[in-house]
Amino acid sequence: MKKITPVMLVAALLVGASPLASSAATVPCETMLKDMRAAKASAKLGDADRAKVQDLEDKAVERCNADDDVRADQFLTQAITIIGK
Repeated sequence: MKKITPVMLVAALLVGASPLASSAATVPCETMLKDMRAAKASAKLGDADRAKVQDLEDKAVERCNADDDVRADQFLTQAITIIGK
């Protein structure tokens, strides 16, 4: 019987998760961007966090304009996590 190594397990998870990742963007990036901006407007962030959120927002807008909603949503999710919403 063959042993499952950690490398094989990670490879299986990555292969199995790839179809899920491409279908995970059920929220249009424009909607998520609007929600993130509303949260950012009411948040009390330090200078470092505000700069990080702005950088993530800029990247998300670039990806959203390129119709890459999956990647845009990933950036926006990171920003929302920093905001603490």
